Amino acid sequence: MASKTRQDMALLAARAGRYREYAPPPALRRHFSRLWSHRLGDGPPATVAVVPDGYCDLLWIDGRLAIAGPDRTAAFPLIRPDSTVIGARFAPGAAASWLKTPLSALVGLSVPLADIGRKHTREYEARLRDCSDPAAARTLFGRLLEEATRDEEEPPRDAAVIFAAADSGHPLSGLFGRLGMSERQLRRRCHHHFGYGAKTLERIRRFQRFLDLCRRQGAMPLARLALEAGFADQAHMTREVGEFSTLTPTVILDQLGMRKRPG
Repeated sequence: MASKTRQDMALLAARAGRYREYAPPPALRRHFSRLWSHRLGDGPPATVAVVPDGYCDLLWIDGRLAIAGPDRTAAFPLIRPDSTVIGARFAPGAAASWLKTPLSALVGLSVPLADIGRKHTREYEARLRDCSDPAAARTLFGRLLEEATRDEEEPPRDAAVIFAAADSGHPLSGLFGRLGMSERQLRRRCHHHFGYGAKTLERIRRFQRFLDLCRRQGAMPLARLALEAGFADQAHMTREVGEFSTLTPTVILDQLGMRKRPG
């Protein structure tokens, strides 16, 4: 686990600068669950923690297109002050198909899209560099995604079913009969679609339920927050939250701005 200094200084990515998510247009919804942009201010650089969420993202950052693979632990990217990152979050199962690469090969990595071999990448990068400002780049980024996905096949249905079960807190072992898979087959599919096995995906989505509860129910006592999120108890929550974020539950509650402080 990170040192206390890092815990005290790190900011969840959504709390650093100006982070915005928005729904993709209908033409992209088969392949991307969200589009987003993140603008850092022009002040001193902060230590930004990008925490695991079970997804893979396509980024426009520092003049190039890149793939941010799925994470097992918090990443601390170096982002220049006064810069804007534009991103698209792949829908469950879409990334491995779109990239022709199993996500197990991309865990914890940021890889230039050109290195993966997607056609037209250099052309798209040149067009994005010609944009006059971040707003124009966001608009063009969306249009380029529509061009790139026009002939892509539908993402495999089983990935969406697996992700939805993990997201809801239902044990993935209950999917064996529904999907006609053995435990070994399910594990293989999880590694292909998400980068890691079913148990890790379940833990990461439980951590994300904790973050969502912090945003909506910040005044809830920690012990109850742990149970609502699906942890065995508060100690279990503290261990898991620390592993995935390097932060304590209390620090996250404070950062997300919902904890009631004395007046």
